[in-house]
Formats: sequence, C-alpha cells, structure tokens
Amino acid sequence: MSTDTLTPAAGAGADRIAEIRRDTNETKIRVRVNLDGSGKSVLKTGIGFFDHMLDQIARHGLIDLEIEADGDLHIDGHHTVEDVGITLGMAVAKAVGDKKGLTRYGHAYVPLDEALSRVVVDFSGRPGLAMDVKFTAGMIGALDTQLVFEFFQGFVNHALVSLHVDNLKGHNAHHQCETIFKAFGRAIRMAITPDPRSAGVIPSTKGCL
Repeated sequence: MSTDTLTPAAGAGADRIAEIRRDTNETKIRVRVNLDGSGKSVLKTGIGFFDHMLDQIARHGLIDLEIEADGDLHIDGHHTVEDVGITLGMAVAKAVGDKKGLTRYGHAYVPLDEALSRVVVDFSGRPGLAMDVKFTAGMIGALDTQLVFEFFQGFVNHALVSLHVDNLKGHNAHHQCETIFKAFGRAIRMAITPDPRSAGVIPSTKGCL
C-alpha cells in the first residue's frame, strides 16, 4: 500500500477525478479517485486485508485511489466494507461522467498460484451483480469473506454497472480473493479506457447510458 499523495497523471482530465464524502451513523467515508492515474493508493479502512484488496484495484486498474473510513468496527466490518463499496461506486460514477467515448465493457482473467478468477464489467447504467465465489475460509485476516459480496453489491448499485465475478478455481482463500480484486481492477481499467474510434460517442444504440 502506497502512502504517496495523489496527483493527476500527466494529461489526465479534471472530469475524470471525483471525491465523495458519505457520512452515516455507522460510518464516515471519504473516497477520491483519479481514473487517469498511475495506480497510487492511500488507504485507511481499519481492516488490513481489505486495504490490501483495495490496493489491487488501484494498482491493476491504474486508478489513483484515496479511501478513508471511520466505521463501527467494534461491531464488525460489515458497515465499513459495504459503505466503502457504495462510496467508491458513487465516486467512479461521478468521475466517468457522461460515458462518451468510453470503451464501456471490460474483462479480465487473473491467476495466483492455484487460484483463477474472471471478472466482466459493463458500464451499462443499470446495476446488476452476478457473483459465484465459494471461499474456502470464513475469514482472511480481519476480513469476513461474506463481505466481499457486500462490497461489490454496494459498488454496483452506485456505479450503475453490470458486474460478473467468478472464482473458477482455488483452495487458498487469500489467493481466491486477491485474484478477484486484481481481475476487477483490470476489467475496470479496460472499460473506462477511452476508445479513440468512438470519441464523443455514447457506446450504446440507445444514445444514452
């Protein structure tokens, strides 16, 4: 996990940077994203393994990412993980803008030793999550593996994307989870990359997303 201060990458447009603050009685979350970054991250959620996974999104998505979360971890990690997903989704939706010239679709297969995961994303404007992951352990460090679904559900609902997450094989839960987050970063990176052949055009026959 990097502790560098985030700065826009060379040539990055301001319309691809967004910051969202979301405060509830359960959590206080701040997320800042630069979709045209270099993969730097500043992450403080209070859950070490979760920070490690968020760092995978930044590094493999080439997204500069700042996340600060003050949540009710004395209860458990549920509200913190879910609300980070929600706030990250809101920030990505704001940063991506009207989606003109966007590639829109992204996919990735990522292995780690015995584990292999596939993630496919569509910036469709419609929230949808299909996730088939059978973790071989209930906890990875301080992260309850049930909360991986809650993170992606929160992200999907507020980024307004369709997301398919499949762990195809693996018997080490750490490896399973890491391949998922790395593949997610790679798929997002592909989807948000501008398509030079479609500059200024909404990538949909409907004319809007």
